[in-house]
Amino acid sequence: MTQGVVYIHSAPRALAPHIEWAAGGVLGMPVRIRWEDQPARRGQLRAEFTWRGRADTGASLVSALRGLHELRFEVTQDPTTVTDGSRWSHTPELGIHHAVTDRAGNIVVTEDHVRGCMERAGGDALALQRELGVALGEPWDEDLEIYRHAGEGVPMRWLHRVS
Repeated sequence: MTQGVVYIHSAPRALAPHIEWAAGGVLGMPVRIRWEDQPARRGQLRAEFTWRGRADTGASLVSALRGLHELRFEVTQDPTTVTDGSRWSHTPELGIHHAVTDRAGNIVVTEDHVRGCMERAGGDALALQRELGVALGEPWDEDLEIYRHAGEGVPMRWLHRVS
C-alpha cells in the first residue's frame, strides 16, 4: 500500500462532479472534494485530497483524470519499500509528464534518460539544457506554478510523512 495527494490546480466548475466520480471509481469509494475558487483563473476551481491505495493507484488516478478537458492537476505517490515514488503533472497544452521521485520528493532521472537527452542534443549545450529541463518537467512547472500558490482565504495543507 502507498499514499499520495491529488492536486486539482484548475478545473471548470462543470467538471467538479466528474472529477469526484472519476476519483471515486479508482479508489472504490465515493469521493467528496472541498472545492475552492482558483484566484489565478476566474471561473475555475481548485482542490486537493489525499488517497491511499495499491502501488498502481497514482497512475490509475492520472488515467481517469487525463481525459477531462481544461483540467490542470498533479498526482503524487509516495515511495514504498519496494516501489519508487512518482509525480504526474498535467496541463491541457502539454499533456502528462511523469517523473520518478526519491524519498525526499526529488525527481530522479535515470542514466538511460540522461544518455537519451545527450544523444538528442547532439553536442549542443543549449539543446542539452532544454532536454534535461523537459526530463525534469520544467515546462509543466512553469505552467502550473501560478496555480499552485494558495490565494487569500484558501487553506494551505501541510504535508508530513508518517512511516
